[in-house]
Amino acid sequence: MNTPKSLRLQIGIFGRTNVGKSSFLNLAAGQDVAITSSVPGTTTDVVEKTMELLPIGPVVFLDTAGLDDTSVLSGERIRKTKKIFGRADVMVLLVEPNVWTGFEDDICEQAKVHQTPLVVVINKADQAEPTEVFLNAVRELTPQVMTCVSIDLSRRDYFLNQFKQILIKVCPEDFLQPLSLIGDLVPAGGLAVLVVPIDLAAPKGRLILPQVQTIRDALDNDAAVLVVKEREYRAVLDNLKKLPDVVICDSQVVQKMVADTPKNIKCTTFSIIFARFKGELNELVKGAQMIDRLKDGDKVLIAEACSHHAVEDDIGRVKIPRWLRQYTGADLVIDVCAGRDYPENLAQYKLIIHCGACMLTRREMLARMHYAGNQKVAVTNYGVCISMLQGVLNRVLEPFLK
Repeated sequence: MNTPKSLRLQIGIFGRTNVGKSSFLNLAAGQDVAITSSVPGTTTDVVEKTMELLPIGPVVFLDTAGLDDTSVLSGERIRKTKKIFGRADVMVLLVEPNVWTGFEDDICEQAKVHQTPLVVVINKADQAEPTEVFLNAVRELTPQVMTCVSIDLSRRDYFLNQFKQILIKVCPEDFLQPLSLIGDLVPAGGLAVLVVPIDLAAPKGRLILPQVQTIRDALDNDAAVLVVKEREYRAVLDNLKKLPDVVICDSQVVQKMVADTPKNIKCTTFSIIFARFKGELNELVKGAQMIDRLKDGDKVLIAEACSHHAVEDDIGRVKIPRWLRQYTGADLVIDVCAGRDYPENLAQYKLIIHCGACMLTRREMLARMHYAGNQKVAVTNYGVCISMLQGVLNRVLEPFLK
């Protein structure tokens, strides 16, 4: 079923006539939604475009008429535009480089009155470069500023990536709520088998956070959970009267788990379910394709969201680098960063292999992914990477194939 408009993020596009509002909508949508023309006042009624804008999800773009419209129908057009002030969850103001008038001031004031996040898009950057004075003045009104050439479709991905990164920062938290961890994989009354190795990294007397959260998510969705170590997994599976709906394992034992799991049982890893819970699974799978293109001298960054004491055979600092070099046969330069900040010169890396991000919010992880995208650096995560290196990636992605 399609998401109703009332449940979609409402993005209002505002600006003077002929600043490129309709062109920007067409750029975002990747198709000709709105009529564009150099004749002021081409947009009459508010143009609505519903679409999926990942990772935010379902959105509605609202392309409005120019507030400086002086045509015969200007009064009605402006009245309809003003109605969007109270409807928009995010207000996007299109301006031209180094041009700011009372109309732009009015939009900023409306954003304040309605307490709506404001994004300023400086369009037509191919015609004039915004001065530093102009940029600083705009940034005093809102920190969310980007430049764009909305008719340059060859750079659509670059501009859209910038725009999405800003939306991740400003859109209401309700629109960034993650999917259930496994609630859509296991029906009520169903069974999930969790294969949990107990190694040096496992805290004594406790399970690690992703395992605990998965158990809780299953219980919240009225499903049952069976927890077993990898050595006992196959014997337990053979003794079950009913096949489980899904098997989930720690990435370090994924190869054994896949070998022990019949083809008619879906299986995946904790790290992969967290990849879609905290980020964009499809993008992380695409990022893993960079592994096959790595060559001697390429730099890879292992990104850990939290600081921890590395054990002797640490998954991120020891095992993944070892497996990566074995798989590629390349003399790679592999760095490690821990905490919430990337290295300053991120563009030096060909690939980022990120942890499961269990200590980050979804907003933080999405922002990290899109920042890397702006630097043209591929991103994947531990679970996707390990499953690819072990030759079982397609198998553990099966639960998510529609």
